[in-house]
Amino acid sequence: MAGLLDFKPENNFQPARGRLLVSEPYLPDPYFRRTVVLLCDHNEEGSFGFVLNRRMDITINELMEDFPPVHAQVGIGGPVQSGELYYLHTLGAGVSGSVEVVDGIHMGGDYEQLRALLATDPRLCKQVRFFVGYSGWGPDQLAKEFGERSWLVAPARKRTVMDLRVETLWRNTLRGMGKAFAPLANFPEDPSLN
Repeated sequence: MAGLLDFKPENNFQPARGRLLVSEPYLPDPYFRRTVVLLCDHNEEGSFGFVLNRRMDITINELMEDFPPVHAQVGIGGPVQSGELYYLHTLGAGVSGSVEVVDGIHMGGDYEQLRALLATDPRLCKQVRFFVGYSGWGPDQLAKEFGERSWLVAPARKRTVMDLRVETLWRNTLRGMGKAFAPLANFPEDPSLN
């Protein structure tokens, strides 16, 4: 039976497309420390997704020339292909070639079509999240990290994925996973200072 201060609660979700990876509070990796990653694919060949709660201090207009003036923030999706631009959106079939990941959230699609949509109606930028790079794992690599208790898995919801308040995303996601996980959200970044 899990107690209130159980720092290894049972996690019943398995990694899959459209689920969130939530880093354990004691994950030592400085890149993935206290991150939430949306898994966009997970199969025997590997896994990939985007870190939802890391962002750059520049806007899409500072990053990309000739982009409509939407001034949307750019997230740091991960360390792989960090020179490439990726995006999640809720525009659905409005961007051809996009792939639904979860709950009306699509990944990628025709870049020029996206630019044209945003040029026509800049307010649509609220339905798009931009990232540079992505997070990737080779075959069995993520399984190994689960064995090391590096990650928890949670269901993804549109509101969570598209929320730009990234500073509180990790804590709020843990708290939203239930009573057994809520104490993990308060775990100090450096336990030796407690």
